[in-house]
This record gives sequence, C-alpha cells and structure tokens, in this order.
Amino acid sequence: MADAFQILIDGHEAIAHAGETILDVLRRQQVETPTLCTHEHLTPAKACRACVVELKGSRALVASCERKAEPGMEVRTDSERVENARRGVFELLLSQNDVSTAPALAAQAESLGADPGRYRGQRYEKGFFDDNQLYVRDYDKCILCYRCVEACGPDVQNTFALTVAGRGFDAGIAAGFGGSLPDSACVFCGNCVAVCPTGALMDRREHSLRAEGRWQEDRYDVVQTTCSYCGVGCQLELHVDRESNEIVKVTSPMDHSITHGFLCVKGRYGYSFVEAGAE
Repeated sequence: MADAFQILIDGHEAIAHAGETILDVLRRQQVETPTLCTHEHLTPAKACRACVVELKGSRALVASCERKAEPGMEVRTDSERVENARRGVFELLLSQNDVSTAPALAAQAESLGADPGRYRGQRYEKGFFDDNQLYVRDYDKCILCYRCVEACGPDVQNTFALTVAGRGFDAGIAAGFGGSLPDSACVFCGNCVAVCPTGALMDRREHSLRAEGRWQEDRYDVVQTTCSYCGVGCQLELHVDRESNEIVKVTSPMDHSITHGFLCVKGRYGYSFVEAGAE
C-alpha cells in the first residue's frame, strides 16, 4: 500500500499506515500495552498515561494512544523507564480508588507488578450519588479517564451533561455545576455507563444485585435481538438470568455498524415490558 511505512518497535520492524497511532500499530503487532482511558469509538483523552512508550529523540515519554506513527520512528515499550512509569500510574490509582468492579484494571496492575500498598495514607472519599432511577455514580471508583465525558459530548450523545470539575484531589466528574443528574441536561441514555471501565457508573439493577450479593455473571446468558422502539435497527444484548428468566442488563455490541455500543434511554432501560405479562 502507498501509505505504508516502516517503524521499529523494540528493535523489530513493523508496518504502519498513515493516520495510525502508535497504539494502533502495537495492537496489530500484538504488543501488550495497558490502556485505561482509550476506547475504540471515543477520541483519546490522553488522561491515564498507562500506554506511554519511549520514543527515540523525545525527551518525555509519549502517549501511544494519541501520537501518530511516522516513518522511521524507533519505539520502545519494554524499557525500564516505560515499565516504571506504567507501574507508577497503577500504584497511584490503586492507592486512591476502589477497583473491586474493575477486573481489567486490577489484572493490568498485577501484570506490571504494581504494589497496591506503596502509597499509603488517607484515601480521599469522592462520594456516592443516587439521584435517579436508572444508574448510580460511585466516584470512589472513578479514575478520571474522561470516557464518560467524551461519550456525553461530541463523540456520541452531544448532551454535554458531564464535565470534569475541581483541581487536584478535588477533581471529579460533575453534572451541571455539581448538581444532580435530573437537574442537568442528562437524557439518561446510559452511554456513559457503557464506556466506564471501573464501575463508577453502573446500572441501578446491577448495583442493587451486587449490593445484595446476587450478581452472578456466570448465570447470565447474552441474547442478541433488535430494539423494537423505532426503525433504526439498533442491536441489543439482553443479559438474561437463566434461572429466573429475568433481564438484568441491556448492552449493545461495540462492533455493530449502527450502534457501536451506544443506545438511547429506551433501548438501554425500557425493557421491563418484556416481563410485564410473564405471570
């Protein structure tokens, strides 16, 4: 291809294409690279710095999710400097965040040898918000990855109900000058919930089942169907408890050409009618 060129990754030649990021090339070459804020359908926020790599000629480490590949680049992903930086990111996150509903984050931290007890001291409690009927916000689990802000903004919903407010340890996701979601511009599509990597945003049904100790993913079958509310043709994944035959959650395939994993409030939360006549 005319737009193909070579770069070096850890001393090995790799083919890159115009417009690709370094992370795109790393993934195609199956080079394990931790990411937290990156999402395939959102603009890279460059917030977590977990995907940093060492680039010859650059004084600072660069975020591979944002830096475009260029001909002749020499990239190192396995240097001591890179590994120390990545490990430090996860150790800081583990010191301040509840990762009990973030298995991917915990697994990446373990693979890097991150010590969860390295930074000890007071944990800043960011708060739990339960102000609507559809989902809850547990900001003690929030890692400020900005995914929810991007999904609520120009990348998906264009509602702009969520933003980042505050500084330092007081920084957090806010809705409408720190007010409640019902008083904000939120349309409750739940797309912020769909992209949250830690469970800081969680559907109310799932949160309630987890709180009661009744959330059992190995008991849920995923049934794919088409949303019946309009003619767009959005694909739904119904997570159905095979014992009670109840729908416990609705998602959408990330690789579907229509939804890309995103839904409206009806598609994501308007499923109770399915069970209305069950008895």
